[in-house]
Amino acid sequence: MNTNTLQFDTQHEDMIHDAQLDYYGKRLATCSSDGSIRIFEVSNQQQKFVEALKSHTGPVWQVSWAHPKFGSVLASCSYDGTVLIWKETGSGFAVIHKHDKHQASVNAIAWASHELGPVLLCGSSDGKISLVSFTETGTWEVQMIRSAHATGVNA
Repeated sequence: MNTNTLQFDTQHEDMIHDAQLDYYGKRLATCSSDGSIRIFEVSNQQQKFVEALKSHTGPVWQVSWAHPKFGSVLASCSYDGTVLIWKETGSGFAVIHKHDKHQASVNAIAWASHELGPVLLCGSSDGKISLVSFTETGTWEVQMIRSAHATGVNA
């Protein structure tokens, strides 16, 4: 087991709220109050900056990588009330879906087990949770669960 710690400057301009490695431990996504997500390749105690993603209009609270069977897909949630789903293309990461059905900060996201397909659970300060899923017909569906938590979802 590798117990070495890798420290480096992410170039974020404000507090970092989350850092997640992909399934293989080769890519690191960080997110910050500066509204950005930064992607790094990590290997052999070194990191290489890949790309900055800047489509949120508020602090980004959390990032989550999907299972690799769905491609290089990353979800992010923000104070701006949105969840963005990003996919790596030949020219970098692009937003492939914007989920904006919540009426307050979206504070937590998590992908379901890959056996269930590309399904993302989202929790918000508005007291609702939502399930965002990509269907076999190639469309995104959203199921809102209202009044799931009267005081909101923080994590």
